[in-house]
Amino acid sequence: MSASYALHGPVAVITLDNPPVNGLGFDTRRGIADGVQRANADEAVKAIVLTGAGKAFSGGADIKEFNSPKAIAEPNLLSLIRLLDNSAKPTIAAINGTAMGGGLELSLGCHYRVAAPKVPIALPEVKLGLVPGAGGTQRLPRVLGVETALNMIVSGEPVMSDLLASQPGQKLFDKIVDGDLLAGALAFAAEVADKRPLRRVRDLPLTHPNPDAYFQFARNTVRAMAKNFPAPARCVDCVEQAMKLKFDDGLRYEREAFIALMATPESRSLRHAFFAERAASKIADVPDDTPQRKIEKVAVIGAGTMGGGIAMNFLNAGIAVTMLEMKQDALDRGLGTIRKNYEAQVKKGKLKADKYEGRMALLTTTLSYDDIKDADLVIEAVFEEMGVKEKVFKTLDEVMKPGAILASNTSTLDVNKIASFTQRPQDVVGMHFFSPANVMKLLEVVRGEKTGKDVLATVMALAKKIKKTAVVSGVCDGFIGNRMIEQYSRQAGFLLEEGCTPAQVDRAVEKFGFAMGPFRMGDLAGNDIGWAIRKRRYVEKPNLRYSKTADLLCELGRFGQKTGAGWYDYQAGKRDAIPSKLVEDMIAKHRGEIGVAPRKIGDDEIVHRLVYALVNEGAKILEEGIAAKASDIDMVYLTGYGFPLWRGGPMRYADEQGLFNVVQTMQHFAGNPHDDAAFWQPAPLLAKLAAEGKSFT
Repeated sequence: MSASYALHGPVAVITLDNPPVNGLGFDTRRGIADGVQRANADEAVKAIVLTGAGKAFSGGADIKEFNSPKAIAEPNLLSLIRLLDNSAKPTIAAINGTAMGGGLELSLGCHYRVAAPKVPIALPEVKLGLVPGAGGTQRLPRVLGVETALNMIVSGEPVMSDLLASQPGQKLFDKIVDGDLLAGALAFAAEVADKRPLRRVRDLPLTHPNPDAYFQFARNTVRAMAKNFPAPARCVDCVEQAMKLKFDDGLRYEREAFIALMATPESRSLRHAFFAERAASKIADVPDDTPQRKIEKVAVIGAGTMGGGIAMNFLNAGIAVTMLEMKQDALDRGLGTIRKNYEAQVKKGKLKADKYEGRMALLTTTLSYDDIKDADLVIEAVFEEMGVKEKVFKTLDEVMKPGAILASNTSTLDVNKIASFTQRPQDVVGMHFFSPANVMKLLEVVRGEKTGKDVLATVMALAKKIKKTAVVSGVCDGFIGNRMIEQYSRQAGFLLEEGCTPAQVDRAVEKFGFAMGPFRMGDLAGNDIGWAIRKRRYVEKPNLRYSKTADLLCELGRFGQKTGAGWYDYQAGKRDAIPSKLVEDMIAKHRGEIGVAPRKIGDDEIVHRLVYALVNEGAKILEEGIAAKASDIDMVYLTGYGFPLWRGGPMRYADEQGLFNVVQTMQHFAGNPHDDAAFWQPAPLLAKLAAEGKSFT
């Protein structure tokens, strides 16, 4: 059993013990139920305390049992809550740590609740595209009031116990216990042991001064803020029904909403992303107990936009950073940018002034490699050119202490070749941050053929500490994300040649749900970056065709926002993308020169040519072992490239469409004389899965 039973005088204490968060798996539910029944059968027991082992009361459902028969086996959570609710002896939830989802719902089935201060309390089911499914929408409003409860349910965000306890009229907590929670819970149990009738949350009145107007306002607000997610609006419906229906009818309404949402593609995608993020940290041949290297001091080479952003991640986590540059003016500019970023956070109230000063105190700057020789980790963030990287890594090999991790922030270059510039290739790894590095969640961890397992384990753990989602990639040109985006960008260029404008392509892709279309993205990143890559491609892969429109744009000096002109025009000090007649005329002229008559292209074709280009290249990446799992590719695109969360990532989206249908569409694209027919031959893995009726995930 994952729950223990002990007597403390006349009080039975049931302790959930299912690490790491006391998930409510079958064994835990069975253990709680047995304990409640045992206590009710023992005449000497006057009250029952339910608490958690370790740092959590309960984090809710046990994710190890998701989608398995055990998840709903009796006693299921609803049955368990009913058992607590109907106990003849008072039940007291002693909330010692995190109480989320089913864990909070379990506590709401108890007659009383006591809690430690500063304990996170939440119903986060909406983040999985669901409503709470075990009475959360019916009980929480009865103890916190309609508005506070609905805000928590719709946002899914945790609120600290002591803050909730300070709300006027709240009945969630009967007591906040400073010090020994169990001792406080036992004392409280003694106080209420003989009180009758027992107070059940389900019997508490639920009122609001103007419910119809409030729920209409809430519904309008939620629909505007979460238009692509059905769950938040259903949360509003469920809380509204808590006011209108009898309790048991409200429970049934909630359960029907939960089951209906489980079947939606949005919920399937959100649940896929939830598991994918956890799976990304698991590397098949690197066990969880692999020894890690100590990282207390970090050095960053390069004080440009990337170097400064990278440094901020470590400063935010309380890790000392030394930033190195070759020239003082570059160092001064980098330092100024970091200060400016932090000062903007202070001004917006997102960062306290003392924390800002504390972070800056962890940062030192230097012009000398000698000052970074004792760093535990050094990250190179210099110009993306192999000759420049070679000089840096040869110098690092000479000066860095033994055991230091040598990382490159390269976005496309060969990490094995970079490692060969040193006498310690086992210490070399790619750490590809995404711009802006202090904001973007994704970190591609590039595993060289000689990268040590302890280096990988250390970097993956460090990524978690600096709040990044780390995904491991093998070595290839562009790794996972940029290798795939190149095919996406090629298709965007062909669409221009065939009749689209940049704005039309961007609108279609943004309507699909991307944060930004390919041409606005190019202007933001800098069109000269793609130009440099294409020049390399023209030499390395002369048979690979690209639209010349992007080269023509760069030849005009239109590199994007940084030059005030790219695919779009920009006004000084503003980021608004204004369609450019000059660019549209340039594209039309180019069409005429290559003999292509423009045709009308619909949004559906635009979206699927771009997204299926990602899918086909992703399938090749999987087959080559560059990515270990399809879900890793999805995490790269969800956290680094603005792919719509409710669609779950490109590989998940392909699964939702059906791989047979994806292949049929690709074969149609292959018949387009102006496209790249060879590219649209389905990757062998994709063709195989489609033929067998299988999916990536």
